[in-house]
Amino acid sequence: MAKKIKLATLVSAVLCAVLISLYFWRGAPLLLSLAITAGTFFYHFAMRLTVGALVNAIMHNHADAKGTWFCPRAWEKKLYARLGVRKWRERMPTYDPSLFSLETHTVDEILGANCQAEVVHEIIALLSFVPLTTVPLFGAFPVFLITSILAAAYDMLFVIMQRYARPHLLRIASRAGISSNPKSKGDQHDQSRPI
Repeated sequence: MAKKIKLATLVSAVLCAVLISLYFWRGAPLLLSLAITAGTFFYHFAMRLTVGALVNAIMHNHADAKGTWFCPRAWEKKLYARLGVRKWRERMPTYDPSLFSLETHTVDEILGANCQAEVVHEIIALLSFVPLTTVPLFGAFPVFLITSILAAAYDMLFVIMQRYARPHLLRIASRAGISSNPKSKGDQHDQSRPI
């Protein structure tokens, strides 16, 4: 998945640059529309990579899974049951599946990656609305609004997946006698960010 996101970022950047050049050369309005579309795609992909890198530089997949922000709320279990999260979560892509493997990581490390992934996707969901700031320049408010809402909703699916999995991981950690607090552990190795 990581390679696909990086490739999509590169392709959309090149496509945007080519289309802008063609627009200034030919002046066709369709080229401008296509350039804006490619630029919007580039923003969404590049923003995801940037947010993932920045959050990883701060958190290093270390978080207190029992902290207030990460604690599951009482209403979440019913919501996730109604959404059928158990059925669709296995079909969702993972930026780096190795971060969530019990074969190579402890439950505590997976909990840290789980919390970090949630934070990444929450920030991305908020930043999905930044393209709306270009409406005064380009117009097309409905198009920018719809794409922003769809992008944010897509990232909220990943937030839901992380929050759905966390109670299960906490139960495993509790049975294994793990603290689920990275500050109580020794130095852990740095890992790449999940997106």
